[in-house]
Amino acid sequence: MRYPIDCEKTFSSTFLFWLSRFVRNKITSLSNRQVTNKDRLAQIIQELVHGFNSIDELKKMMKEVRNIGITSIHVYYLPLEKLYKFMSSFGAASMKEIDEEILSDFLASETANLSDATKKNYRIALLGFFGYIDKQNEEENGAAFRYGIELKNWGGLAGKSGTKLPSFLNKEEVNKFINAIDDYPYKDQNIAARNRLIIKTILYTGIRVGEAISIGQKDFMKDGDSYIIQVRGKGNKPRVVMIKEKIIKRDLAVWLDFRTTAENLFFCNQKGKKLTQSYISRLVEQILLSVGLRKEKNGAHMLRHTFATLLYQNSHDLILVQESLGHADINTSRIYTHFDKSQLKRTTDIF
Repeated sequence: MRYPIDCEKTFSSTFLFWLSRFVRNKITSLSNRQVTNKDRLAQIIQELVHGFNSIDELKKMMKEVRNIGITSIHVYYLPLEKLYKFMSSFGAASMKEIDEEILSDFLASETANLSDATKKNYRIALLGFFGYIDKQNEEENGAAFRYGIELKNWGGLAGKSGTKLPSFLNKEEVNKFINAIDDYPYKDQNIAARNRLIIKTILYTGIRVGEAISIGQKDFMKDGDSYIIQVRGKGNKPRVVMIKEKIIKRDLAVWLDFRTTAENLFFCNQKGKKLTQSYISRLVEQILLSVGLRKEKNGAHMLRHTFATLLYQNSHDLILVQESLGHADINTSRIYTHFDKSQLKRTTDIF
């Protein structure tokens, strides 16, 4: 039986749903020659179908599986448990938010001090997990979501080549999208100002959606003709970004006048609660489609790829891209050099 990619109410429960079924699939395919209690193993396989309420419950179950005799299950389970915690730490709202860049960031941060063999095991676990989901998910209309994760060159395995290039908007498409942000027919003008403000902030600074929805009131500061914004990235690492006042002045004034909540969040819903990543991604996709822009991944994270691509094309400064995006490893930023047409043209001229 197949299930929708976001088949549960929350990201945590959905991830646990897929993880339980994936490890069940691996248990049934791994060697069971050393199993000491076949009856209990059969019972565990059935329990995995019903799922778990917490990652701790599943972790306890995996420890029991190892003790029974399927010791290699930890090769698949441990990296995915860490990915679950990694994604939960910055407020993921949908399984669709996971892509090559996020997984590369995860691998770079989680495997930095591990051996090459262990790094390869992490990659194998991720490929197996998302490959499994690719085959097992299906929406009500019969369509399936495809990750197509490859991780051929995520910066942790020397000598590997090739990686799936992220979707981005070129300069003409960016201009079309910017006009669409202002022209999109929102129902409420105050909420419209907030939505325009957060989307422009993401586009013009390259911050992650999770970072944008977590900005506090005191993190948005005026500085001359610009605003300095303090954000907290993965691992709670702080950094600052900047946006020109003229880009957001009108929407910022409307939003600040409307926003009356005492909560610390700068961007919030009408009840003062935190916005979700899935809400922002759906909004970006709707605006893109309203002007006929279609990419492989139309979500808000694509705006970050757009920022990084155009930043490198105009600066040819990889360090600047790394610092602006908050990448721990410069190899994660290096993917954006593939979009440099001037360098490609130079190679053809030389040849």
